[in-house]
Amino acid sequence: MTEFDSIAAELLSCAPGDFVSARDARAKEARDAHLAARIRALRKPTTAAWAVNLFAQERAPQLQDALQLAAALREAQAELDAPALAKLGRDRRALTARLAEDAAELARARGGRISAGTLDAVQRTLSAAFFDPGAAAAVASGRLLSELDGDGTPVDPSTVIAGDVADAPVAATRPDDDLAALRARRRAEHTLRQNERERATAERDHAAAERAVQDASRRGAQLAARIAELEGELSAVRESAQAAAMAVAGAEAEERRAAAELARREQIVAAARAASDARPAG
Repeated sequence: MTEFDSIAAELLSCAPGDFVSARDARAKEARDAHLAARIRALRKPTTAAWAVNLFAQERAPQLQDALQLAAALREAQAELDAPALAKLGRDRRALTARLAEDAAELARARGGRISAGTLDAVQRTLSAAFFDPGAAAAVASGRLLSELDGDGTPVDPSTVIAGDVADAPVAATRPDDDLAALRARRRAEHTLRQNERERATAERDHAAAERAVQDASRRGAQLAARIAELEGELSAVRESAQAAAMAVAGAEAEERRAAAELARREQIVAAARAASDARPAG
């Protein structure tokens, strides 16, 4: 890092209210006229850029870890399925929101006034660093002059930082072993999710089969009860039929007896009539 870059990083992270006086003081201290001119030409950063610069310098390890993870995920996300990408997006938004709030807290502790709009600008700037290496280098430099849009457009660091771009630290990518492990873990997670979905389907099918067995068992029990009921009714009807048959047999026997008695009586009557007809007239 050049002397100017070091001075710029210091000035761009000091409290906004102190920027002009601190800049002019450092310009007067400079023994080189060209360096003094460059210092005087420094413009005050926006409040959001100042908060990010402060965070980049005072929370450098935390920021570097986040940017390294972002770089690894940019390489790995081509292999992720839609659900994993959706989860990755949610995780990124949660992380940028947390980092932005940490940056805002640092700024407030230095007397900065961080409005909701400023906090949103800080979060957009950090989000841009997650998606674009140029934005990541600009954020990590601690020499931002203005916030970033975070709309996915590639960022040319030379347009948004003070000092030399070559000296802006770039978030290092993770070693190949780490990236391979990340990809392997993502594939394992994908396989696990697939297996869990298939298990859930099997559980639903098993539950449906159990319900079908229970329904069939209930229906079978109902039908068995109805059969028993009908068999009881049939037994009673059979008994009634047997009684009726016996009654018919008794009635038929009585009818035959009565018919025989009638025939006998008719014979008697006929004999009496014949005897009466044969008696001489007196």
